[in-house]
Amino acid sequence: MANVRAVEGLAALGDPTRRTIFERLAERPRPVGELARELPVSRPAVSQHLKVLKDAGLVVDRAAGTRRVYRVDPAGLAGLRDYLDGFWNRALSAYKEAAERPTKESA
Repeated sequence: MANVRAVEGLAALGDPTRRTIFERLAERPRPVGELARELPVSRPAVSQHLKVLKDAGLVVDRAAGTRRVYRVDPAGLAGLRDYLDGFWNRALSAYKEAAERPTKESA
């Protein structure tokens, strides 16, 4: 199930606007209005992008008076990193196996 969640996270970050929003939230938590002022999209569009990021498990929100403040969800980010690390670990293992395999000249 973690792989499904990671794939959802990658898909969510495939959109340049969502990736920009995510990167801004990685700097610090922000309300929707602040994000909308910093981007060339409307406030409702930012809210829709945040919903996709939230559904993918990459961000969480909390109420702060009459507004919602969003931040990166460390658990979602860790799941995404674990997923990507799996590729790296498999690549290193394959490289090690190939490097240790006898060549035709040495056989």
